[in-house]
Amino acid sequence: MKAASSASSLSIRPALVEDVPAILQMVRDLASYENLLDEVTATPTRMRKALFGSSPHAHAILAECGKEPVGMAVFFFNFSTFQARPGLYLEDLYVKEAFRRRGYGERILRYLAGVAVQNGCGRFEWAVLDWNLPAIRFYEKMGAKVLKEWRICRVSGPSLPALAALPKEIMAGDP
Repeated sequence: MKAASSASSLSIRPALVEDVPAILQMVRDLASYENLLDEVTATPTRMRKALFGSSPHAHAILAECGKEPVGMAVFFFNFSTFQARPGLYLEDLYVKEAFRRRGYGERILRYLAGVAVQNGCGRFEWAVLDWNLPAIRFYEKMGAKVLKEWRICRVSGPSLPALAALPKEIMAGDP
């Protein structure tokens, strides 16, 4: 998607490999805000491979004022079997504190909605922590519906390899 800009000189563009340090710093800043910094194990090498390797797992965009990175978003495409269409899943959106309340988060969401439309996505989704009321209010103002009836299920850490080690007959679906 073409970069968006405003009178305040905000521009949004697809991230480049040289943006990895700025993206990783904003990921850490976001994790700190969410009291999850101890869960960040990303390294520059892993982030480069994930975003720019031979088979990227995700995409990133960078929001800049002039040449200064002020925000970012990391997203990937998923799939809806109900719609038989792709969806866009926003993994992280972050705007540096000094640049909040200027409409930058809205512009990032609108940019990503455009990416979703251009890619024929049937939906654009993300998760928000239940205690983050400012974010929830912002997302609802942008037209998002917070789905209270859905819960995220996650298997990570030592539980993931333990689950993968289930007996083969269970993994094959045999009774």
